[in-house]
Amino acid sequence: MTDAAPIEHQSRLTGGDFTEAAEPFRLFAEWFAEGKRAEPVNPDAMALATVDADGLPNVRMVLLKGFDERGFVFYTNLGSVKAHEVDGSPKAALTFYWKTLQRQVRARGTVEPVTAEEADAYFVTRSRMAQIGAWASKQSTALESRMAFEKAIARYTAKFGIGTVPRPDFWSGYRVAPVEIEFWQERLYRLHDRIAFRRAGLAAPWTKTRLYP
Repeated sequence: MTDAAPIEHQSRLTGGDFTEAAEPFRLFAEWFAEGKRAEPVNPDAMALATVDADGLPNVRMVLLKGFDERGFVFYTNLGSVKAHEVDGSPKAALTFYWKTLQRQVRARGTVEPVTAEEADAYFVTRSRMAQIGAWASKQSTALESRMAFEKAIARYTAKFGIGTVPRPDFWSGYRVAPVEIEFWQERLYRLHDRIAFRRAGLAAPWTKTRLYP
């Protein structure tokens, strides 16, 4: 994040001045739509931060696979490190950053599993190789060689043939239900714009605060 001059996108915010937004999800939807138009690679990428059993933070990039007023959804192997961490401490933080638009969104909240129906509905939208990969990967565990992984892929490719690839029972999703969402827009000379939405609980109304950069 530098002192470089803001690009043209910054003067064309959907709906006018974003700091006037009354609630966060509509604003996020607008920014996300602009991010998908502007970013050439993975505009749905988000950093997911969790903690382990000792309270040591862990962060990694994952892909946003759905959002609405309930929260932000991602999918994973249920045996992965991230899954174990959110199962043990169901709270997480997210960061989105669209470099081309010079915008950042941060969110914090509780984590809950998605329903089996939601996971099934998303799984069928994945490419066939991604579906097979979900079966073949023992995510986060030690892998002896790339060849071992490729053999597992070949085994499941043969197993399912040309038929439907079902969702593994060890693969599903989580929803981060935020109690805080902050929007940041880069401006010249580091005189940035920031607003934060907060609520006391998931059923509580949002309050908005403008923040110093």
